[in-house]
Amino acid sequence: MQALNKIEVVYDNVVLVLKGVSLNAKQRTITTLLGANGAGKTTTLKAISGVLMSERGEVTRGTIDFDGARLDRVAPHEVVRRGITQVFEGRRVFENLTVEENLIAGGHVQLDSAAMRQGIEHAYALFPRLAERRHQVSGYLSGGEQQMLVIGRALMSRPRLILLDEPSLGLAPRFVDEIFRVIARIREEGMTVLLVEQNAMLALDIADYGYVMENGRVVLDGPAETLKANADVKEFYLGLNELGTRKSYREVKRYRRRKRWLS
Repeated sequence: MQALNKIEVVYDNVVLVLKGVSLNAKQRTITTLLGANGAGKTTTLKAISGVLMSERGEVTRGTIDFDGARLDRVAPHEVVRRGITQVFEGRRVFENLTVEENLIAGGHVQLDSAAMRQGIEHAYALFPRLAERRHQVSGYLSGGEQQMLVIGRALMSRPRLILLDEPSLGLAPRFVDEIFRVIARIREEGMTVLLVEQNAMLALDIADYGYVMENGRVVLDGPAETLKANADVKEFYLGLNELGTRKSYREVKRYRRRKRWLS
């Protein structure tokens, strides 16, 4: 289980970004973080994976625990060795390497060549399109294919917890459907998923549990089905009114000023 306990994150010793965030990602579930841009979702993932250190950020209070051990002072490569990997927003492939070379790079913690090959074949089984393009330079892949590749590459380290940051961003619907099908499948295979996703409906449809973040704080949490039925979530994040129809931009803007969870 992954647990954040009242963590605070400060950048450049000045900017307070996370303000006492607590959450639990239970084993073999999908937990989603919802919120507007700047709410602190990506910073939460980076705090877990340890990459804040490279961005002049620091966990200054609270603890991050994984399977009973603290992670908030652990280097990123050691976080990977302990079973956590992050897929960053923006499809960061190694553009000059082939698809298969990208996958091999993701399996650098594997000491066994047989395990490496097994990981590659697992990625190809999840994403058959990658198998078809295994010798193609990844910089020439489509955006959807690159997103498949970075997820497959992350799985090469055999993580127990995968952190996904905006996996649907900028993708055509057919690629989104395929990627979310795979996210559901890796949960069924026993992996834990912590998902940041701007498309709240998409995230809540697949998730088991969700947290809503605002201005560096968790302001609401609950089972995904409960959040989908919550009037505030429906209005502000799903863009639906009480009749289930889409709200106008003017209505949503006015709603920003009256959100009940911040009153």
